[in-house]
Amino acid sequence: MPRYALKIEYDGGPFAGWQRQADQPSVQGAMEAALAKLEPDVPSIAAAGRTDAGVHAWGQVAHCDMAKDWAPFKLMSALNYHLKPAPVAVVACAAVAEGFHARFSAVERRYLFRLVSRRAPLVHDRGKAWQVPHPLDKRAMQAGADRLLGRHDFTTFRSVQCQADSPVKTLDELRVEARPYPGGGTEFHFHVRARSFLHNQVRSFVGTLERVGAGAWTADDVTAALAARDRAACGPVCPPEGLYLESVGYPQDPFGQA
Repeated sequence: MPRYALKIEYDGGPFAGWQRQADQPSVQGAMEAALAKLEPDVPSIAAAGRTDAGVHAWGQVAHCDMAKDWAPFKLMSALNYHLKPAPVAVVACAAVAEGFHARFSAVERRYLFRLVSRRAPLVHDRGKAWQVPHPLDKRAMQAGADRLLGRHDFTTFRSVQCQADSPVKTLDELRVEARPYPGGGTEFHFHVRARSFLHNQVRSFVGTLERVGAGAWTADDVTAALAARDRAACGPVCPPEGLYLESVGYPQDPFGQA
């Protein structure tokens, strides 16, 4: 069966996450329903990451096996037609080798978290960013973020429901950017990169670093929390609406982009 890689963008707000749910809408469910309109016996699709309820994506990658050969552009166009009106779009499609696996072939995942500091409620970005009403210190947050880089036991920063075999991961990047927010306030971007992540790891990082930016924690407190290897030592876990799966990296880009 020909295999295809799909790059998928979605608004996670209406969904209970990526993974198919028996009684709730999911991104996987929307994708598989669209695929079934093209070929009724398409097997289930696999994704690079199972994003949680409310989490968005610009560059989720999934693969599917089709019974017939499709021109990638035609497959992408047909899927987008049948995905309407769900807030999901296939933005790239490519034929790939049988051995390609969206999850297991991935060597890097990049997430972006958007946090807006301002008192007035968000209008245009409601549901698309986490808002706090107080100012935050970018330098302090970066100092705290730097304590988390490298290979560590991240037990403190993973959900108790996490099913990963080991809490040991290597964090390659955790970079904080600040920019003026239209209409007043400051928007902070947290750029996070690793081969793989634990459940709720990024949201645990950002929630903890927000406490550093607010002056309630110091960078030394982040180091102590990491060393504790205890979920109770983590700062508050921030809400999902500011989190985006930005991109997934492979040894060779299946979509042929530089």
